[in-house]
Amino acid sequence: MDQDILPLREQIDAIDLEIIALLNRRARLAQEIGEHKQRMQLPVFRPEREREVIRKVQGASGGPLHDEGIAAIWREVMAACRALEAREKVAFLGPAGTYSEVAARRFFGASCDFTPCQDFDEVFRAQLSGAADYGVVAVENSTEGAVARTMDLLLAHPVRIVGEVNLPIHHNLLRAASGVDGIRAVLAHPQALSQCRLWLDANLPHVERRAVASNAEGARLAAEDDGLAAIAGEHAAALYALHVAAAHIQDEAQNRTRFAVLGRRPTVATGHDRTSLILAVPNRAGAVVAMLRPLAEHGVSMTRFESRPARSGAWEYYFYVDIQGHADDAPVRAALEALRGHCAYFKDLGSYPVSRD
Repeated sequence: MDQDILPLREQIDAIDLEIIALLNRRARLAQEIGEHKQRMQLPVFRPEREREVIRKVQGASGGPLHDEGIAAIWREVMAACRALEAREKVAFLGPAGTYSEVAARRFFGASCDFTPCQDFDEVFRAQLSGAADYGVVAVENSTEGAVARTMDLLLAHPVRIVGEVNLPIHHNLLRAASGVDGIRAVLAHPQALSQCRLWLDANLPHVERRAVASNAEGARLAAEDDGLAAIAGEHAAALYALHVAAAHIQDEAQNRTRFAVLGRRPTVATGHDRTSLILAVPNRAGAVVAMLRPLAEHGVSMTRFESRPARSGAWEYYFYVDIQGHADDAPVRAALEALRGHCAYFKDLGSYPVSRD
């Protein structure tokens, strides 16, 4: 068998040498582009450009590589090339091992400086202050809905969304010991506890459920005490050397979380974009209908509509709205101009490429 495999391995080795030569050639061209960007004061990272590159190579592939694998490879290639110009600083909800970190690495690639933050507020502060170039925050979950604190912070701060990550969430029960015997408490972020409620009811009905700042924080604490278990992903299990006592314990098999990427510079239209808004209308009959009418009149599709109390004590609400298209697209631009005239409050959070994950 070795004699049959050896010639194939030799071909692979030769191809690897060709690949590294081409990668270095690509890197040198990226460095030249970086020099031009520096002179023109242009951003190093352009998420819309990178999505375009990935779609192009996926379209040119005849297989057997799958699109997901191609995206992962090219994301890392581009991240390594960007790092030759400058390493982006990316803030996320920590500690290390959270789904927020997984989302950040999926979006930016590994060649960045990742900064864990103790809560969403710190992520926003880091990005707004310039301590981080970008911030990654959870926006909504397919099971539990909107992440309330993120919604409040998007309203309160002058931030811009420049990208999104749609991440499958596979919760696992992790602990330092194997099996489920002897568990005193299960630790996780409140949303993760809710997303695994049915499994916990059936399998650990009398065990305390303890909310912590993040799933990774629960994993860190579980690594220090055999009587504690955490709900977290495989990344956290590897990072904190924990056993997977039970895999995929989320109640919904298709559980996903959407993360927003906060940045400074606007993105250009790609043809596959989303625009996020926060709106409010005067408290009078028909005001919400009038607010939404411009979208229908200009043929703009709304993909999300969610309300949150304004905390004024007067039963007033802010509306979080996602629409298809980029603010520079003619129909969207016309609809937004008309929307402003119907709103008592209008905030454009940004237009950005739709996640293809």
